[in-house]
Amino acid sequence: MEYKTFELDNGIRLIHLPVPNTVAYAGMIINAGTRDENEDEHGIAHFIEHVIFKGTKRRKAYHILSRMEDVGGDIDAYTTKEKTCLYATFMHNYYERTIDLISDILFNSVFPQKELEKEKTVIVDEINSYKDSPAEQIFDDFEEFVYPNHPLGRNILGTKKSLKSFKKSHIQEFMQRNYHTDQMVFCSVGNINFEKLVKIFSKYFSTVPENRKKTSGLNKPVYSKIVKTVKKNTFQSHCIMGNEAFSIMDKNRLSMVMLNNILGGPGLNSRLNLVLREKYGFVYNVESNYEPYRDCGLFSIYFGTDPDNLDRSMELINKELKLIKTKKMGTLQLHKAKNQIIGQVAISADSHSNLLFTLGKSYLIFGKVDDLETIQRKVEAISAETLIETANLILDDNQMSVLIYKK
Repeated sequence: MEYKTFELDNGIRLIHLPVPNTVAYAGMIINAGTRDENEDEHGIAHFIEHVIFKGTKRRKAYHILSRMEDVGGDIDAYTTKEKTCLYATFMHNYYERTIDLISDILFNSVFPQKELEKEKTVIVDEINSYKDSPAEQIFDDFEEFVYPNHPLGRNILGTKKSLKSFKKSHIQEFMQRNYHTDQMVFCSVGNINFEKLVKIFSKYFSTVPENRKKTSGLNKPVYSKIVKTVKKNTFQSHCIMGNEAFSIMDKNRLSMVMLNNILGGPGLNSRLNLVLREKYGFVYNVESNYEPYRDCGLFSIYFGTDPDNLDRSMELINKELKLIKTKKMGTLQLHKAKNQIIGQVAISADSHSNLLFTLGKSYLIFGKVDDLETIQRKVEAISAETLIETANLILDDNQMSVLIYKK
């Protein structure tokens, strides 16, 4: 992976991977998200993602939306607990148009109050849609319970009450406090000469005032074990169980990724899917997830099932967890598990839209991007003993939290 990088005097960085494709991808990833909100700002990072398209000093909302659509491209954004991303897909000959627009939106938005009020209604509908989906809401509730009184425990969307209070001044204050120039990476995957890209990038981002991050300290959340059942008017029972895990900077992160993949990752041959769905037919969906944050991490297992099968499903899951903590994987099993995760990484990288975010986030956090050969070496170095050690640390019965929705 022969990517190229460049950094402006104000700290904004560029990473580019040249590919000979007609379609190009580009975006700005910012190291700021909902965990950077104060208590009275709940939901403002996501709110900014919506209203940042509503007008700049140069463009009305219609002109922002049409700028990429008029040439067959599109522009969008997303927010996570720790990141905000503004990105576009376009024909490769429209690089300058795209970079100009992203720069304008990010640094010249005017946030008209009329548009703010309109978008609040849109997000309230989004909040209501989540409440209609217990399979999604249970994840938010779980994080709120295990990370009490911490921004990481709060949902991304905010509340109707918090949304109502937001004004233009609140948005500007949050962006000034958190949108640091040395915490921004502009990433690109496309067919453009790098020197030309640097020239365009510099034209639209070099005049941005320097605003470097002055403190590096994080308010690390304290994990709180919970075992809780919530009454919900749902046909299925929903369950999520989990524990704190490794941060994104931890040396054990990759073994945790592999453990998660084996247990309930995207493969249909994951242990939990083979037992709960294929063998017993108790669930339509069972999955495990590992979310590494800057200073902590969270591992969880989720499934939905008929209420009559809830207890038996939990017994089967606990049996699988016990097995993975006590029975060392054989050479062939381990080899297959490693090949599976290496293949998944390779296939994901073959999608240039996925690759864009991988490049940007890796360069933002680590200052580098590992190629497939490096990742393969790291995966191959994971031993069966390491997986058992990881399993016993993270799947500790005494620390596992459980949240259940049922009638």
